Amino acid sequence: MFHLSRRTLLKSAAVAGAYGAGVAVLPRLSQALAAPSPAEIEAHVIEAVLDGKTSTRNVMSYGLAGAQLPDPAPPVLRMQRGKPFAARLTNRLDEPTTIHWHGLRIPNAQDGVPFVTQPYVYTGDSFDYAFTPPDAGTYWYHPHCNTLTQMGRGLTGMLVVEDDRDPVFDGEVALNLRDFRLGSDSQFIAQFKPRDAAKTGTFGTVRTANWQPEPVYDVPAGGLVRLRILASDVTRIYNLRLDGADAMIIAIDGHPVPVRAALDMAVVSPGQRLDLALRVPDSEGAMVSLADIRPSTPKVIAQFRAVGASLKRNLGDLGPLSENAGVEADLANATPIPLLLSATAENAAKDSICGTLGYSFWAINKVPYPGDTADPTAPIAELKLGQSYILNVENVTPHAHPIHLHGMNFKAISSSKQAVQQQVSDTYLVLPDEKVQLALVADNPGDWVFHCHIIEHQKTGMTGYFRVT
Repeated sequence: MFHLSRRTLLKSAAVAGAYGAGVAVLPRLSQALAAPSPAEIEAHVIEAVLDGKTSTRNVMSYGLAGAQLPDPAPPVLRMQRGKPFAARLTNRLDEPTTIHWHGLRIPNAQDGVPFVTQPYVYTGDSFDYAFTPPDAGTYWYHPHCNTLTQMGRGLTGMLVVEDDRDPVFDGEVALNLRDFRLGSDSQFIAQFKPRDAAKTGTFGTVRTANWQPEPVYDVPAGGLVRLRILASDVTRIYNLRLDGADAMIIAIDGHPVPVRAALDMAVVSPGQRLDLALRVPDSEGAMVSLADIRPSTPKVIAQFRAVGASLKRNLGDLGPLSENAGVEADLANATPIPLLLSATAENAAKDSICGTLGYSFWAINKVPYPGDTADPTAPIAELKLGQSYILNVENVTPHAHPIHLHGMNFKAISSSKQAVQQQVSDTYLVLPDEKVQLALVADNPGDWVFHCHIIEHQKTGMTGYFRVT
């Protein structure tokens, strides 16, 4: 769940209007590539300039085989809702890897978790993924093997599921927000510090959007632009504000919001996505800034420059997004499942070819997950296909935890700390000392991982899985 400021919630407004038919559409303004079928995806090691100064060695990235990318960042993969998608991952890294398709409700065998849904993809080997995305929206893809290192060094790509019924925008920018831990020589430094992993997590030193510090994107003056924002960082929780223009929140974690709200400030945590409709200023050359305004480290993340004559669009022109499947839980007969998020002193870390941090700091229901091994713990709970459940999540730690569920969606129905929208989602930021109820229909059979998306927390115990049969 996204946390919006009180001012933003007070600005909530329903939006009327037509679909923008007949309006000229600019080419996509992101580094997007329409993947062929099947998409030939390679995970490889490259050099790239991440800090705007000097080339960084041993960067990990995705690329499409044979494609000439405009920059070294992973491509934005695009697919169509309801149409089959196929991809072959070829591993050019010097260690095993996989791909997890974050937020997509797809068959369990395609979910990309070693020992849970698929084997490792070893160096030089390939793995074929095939599924049909049932929901439109903004999602992403990343490894679930040696996750802290591989994601921390760059294996995080955006994924867009399009629907022809969506309203027409005058442009689009996809922003992949993430930190890199670089030293003064622009080279990678240690990915984590144990004392930080046991708290909020270890922060990066170079903040980027699409692997660039403070990039500037040209957008049509007076137009409506769709900003697709992904927080793919392994640690950082963003407090996002837009200066110089009006914007409206239209989707969260890929799903249309129940009520659109004018953006004041939105908290976006690792794993979450935020879709905005940006109304670009009318004057050519006008600048709009997207900033992370956390008091300790405020920073401009990206900027947008108005170009051309004003299109004179209005946010009220924008029609509704196409609807995704909801979460229609039978709350009166739902089975409660307690989920206690806590610290642990138990040392349960095990060696794994898929990477271990060597520590156990966190737990779910007082059980720390042992790591990516062939003998994981028992499931948190066994769910019956088609039945309704309420996940009673209680965070007894002094730190926030963005909790992500694979393969299914949930809907927040209550919180001890704040008012919640009836928002379909796959990732909820659980605040310190918060108790939240998440409604769930067990509609996808298999073993589905449930974990904190601050990766140090995930890799040091705050992980488990549900079994749906």
